[in-house]
Formats: sequence, C-alpha cells, structure tokens
Amino acid sequence: MRRVLALLFSLCLAAPLAAQEVDAELLLLVDVSRSMSPTELDLQRRGYAEALRSAPVAEVIGRGMIGQIALSYVEWAGTGTYRVVQDWTMIDGPDDLERVAQTLSDWRAGTLSRTSISGALYYGADSLDGNTFQGLRRIIDISGDGPNNQGRPAPEARDAVVARGITINGLPLMTRDGLGGSGLADLDVYYERCVIGGPGAFVIAVRDWEDFAAAVTRKLVLELAGGPFDPIPAPSPALSPERIWPTQATPYDCLIGERMWFQRNRNFGVN
Repeated sequence: MRRVLALLFSLCLAAPLAAQEVDAELLLLVDVSRSMSPTELDLQRRGYAEALRSAPVAEVIGRGMIGQIALSYVEWAGTGTYRVVQDWTMIDGPDDLERVAQTLSDWRAGTLSRTSISGALYYGADSLDGNTFQGLRRIIDISGDGPNNQGRPAPEARDAVVARGITINGLPLMTRDGLGGSGLADLDVYYERCVIGGPGAFVIAVRDWEDFAAAVTRKLVLELAGGPFDPIPAPSPALSPERIWPTQATPYDCLIGERMWFQRNRNFGVN
C-alpha cells in the first residue's frame, strides 16, 4: 500500500500544473541602454508605476472575459542582457496593480550596454512560452530610444515572434528634441516598419517625458481591451495611436541602427 501511495504521489509531482487562464499575458520590455540617463530611467520607472496605479487600467482589466491578466516587467539592453524586475504575476484588481507599481517605484539600477531589440523580442517570446499562464492574447510591449544595433536584424525577430502567436507593440522614446537617444529622427517610423507586428499592433511615440505616464496608460488600456475600449482621450496628438500592421510596402532601411553603430565605431577607431 505504501508503494502504491508513493507511486501516486510521485506521479502527482511529475504531472505538469494546469496553466492559469487569463485575458492577456502582457510582457513589458523596458529599454535601459546607456543612451538613457539616470534621470530618464527614474522617469521611466515612475511613469510605468503611475500608469499601473491609474483607474482606467484597473477598469479595463475588470471588463475582461476572465477579469485577470498576467504581467511581467523586464529591463533590456544588449544581447543576453536582461533584468527581471517583476516576474510573471497574476493581476486581478487595484491591489495587485499597486503591488507591482510599488516594486517598480522601489527599484533602482543603472544602464546596460548596447541595444538589441531582436534579442529582447526573442527573450520575450521565450518568457511568454515558459510562464504558467494561458492568455487569450499574448502581447510584448517594447519601449526603446534607439534602433537595433546588436544581434539578429529586428524584422527577423519580429516575424519569428509574431509566428508564435504574439503581438508586438512599440513605445519609441523620442524625448530629446524629437530624437531618440541614438539620434534617429524617425524612430517612430523605424518601430512601425521594423519592430511591431501581429493583429492590431500599434506604435505610440513619446516626444516629451511629461507625456510618458499618459502614453503608457493609454497603451496599456488599448492592449488589454483587445478592442475599441478607450475611456481616456489622448492628451496630445502625439499620443494618438495608429494601428499600422501589416505595414505598407514603403522601403525602409531596417539595418540603420547597425550602420550607425558601425560608422560611430569607425569614426572612433574601434574595430
């Protein structure tokens, strides 16, 4: 009898746990490359915390079919360089949102080297596949102040991730006189053409840090609603989202970041 009980117990341990169903699995991939100043890093974290504490985000979660989402917050920079600030966790109301927001508010860490959007996207897809949740929708929300300059080309990663049933939305940071930290004047177009993908994918460009929390709030509401639920007006035309995937066939150099990096290093005599 003891052997039978022991066998049953071992089988229970070996059996995979059933995935928890949620309306959406949302991974926030947040740029902390060295082009971001300490002040900008602080503004970014506080902006995400403020957005998570907002009433519209709590309301849209409550209106979901299940009324719960799964959320993770990860900082990224170069290939293989990631910091998990908030691992996957269940969110079903304001208390959970406040818990995550407090984690972000308390977090302090510096910048990391290089910018690998492709590496972040591959990492994000693996993170979504490896968590213990089963979402009706799976979303990567990636922010950044420059184009890809390390690893596989961004469009290659985008296509691979979208093929795994994941939507990618973009939050290009163009807060230095309308430029990203890299100096790319059309970073928003780069994100449109080279980074985002999947049904309903969109870009919201941030051109002033004062708009950052509002942009994140609006973005989260649109992502979690999965439809035309939009209870908050855009605070400025710059934050009005445009769903633009699949993108038009207008030619665009999606290797511009790699070329800029090569030229910069050649100018400084770096091989």
